[in-house]
Amino acid sequence: MAHLEFVTLEVPSLAEAERFYAAAFGLDDRLRLHSSNVPTSGFRGFALSLVVSQPSTVDSLFGTAVEAGARPLKPVAKSLWGYGGVVQAPDGAIWTIASSSKKETGPPTRKIDEVVLQLGAQDVPASRRFYVEHGFEVTKSYGRKYVEFSQPSGPLSLSLYTRKALAKVAGVSPEGSGSHRLFIGGDVEPFTDPDGFVWVAAKES
Repeated sequence: MAHLEFVTLEVPSLAEAERFYAAAFGLDDRLRLHSSNVPTSGFRGFALSLVVSQPSTVDSLFGTAVEAGARPLKPVAKSLWGYGGVVQAPDGAIWTIASSSKKETGPPTRKIDEVVLQLGAQDVPASRRFYVEHGFEVTKSYGRKYVEFSQPSGPLSLSLYTRKALAKVAGVSPEGSGSHRLFIGGDVEPFTDPDGFVWVAAKES
């Protein structure tokens, strides 16, 4: 079964991006960075979501991201599904920080339980079929709107939204053009999906 192992973001300044992500989130090798100034404009078609256990963790990560230079897109708040907010990193990548719990469940921590790569698809059913044909296993699917894939090991997973729905979650316009400035590493043979997201073989990276 195919699965996701890491993501690589293309960033304008490698040194600045390294400083930002170390200060903001403290992510490990699930996130990789590559220096590049390839042209892009508007929404890049994806978001990364940090899933945590309680509101205080959301507040802590959101706060350090903003202090490190991120731009708030949606302030932290309670909603029907839990508690969370959205920021845009200085390199342009969009990060949602969320907990399904609206109440504290333990002592304050900065532990990130899961990182979810959310891809915006023009045609979710077609992209779903494409990923299944490339060895991914569906665990949740809501018609033409959302798909979640199985992740056999590790705290990094993959989901599909419609591009418009994902932009709404992120608090941005769905319009955009140019490179995604994202490479996805997995237990796969290299391929490019219907929306132009490039996958590389993790064993070769």
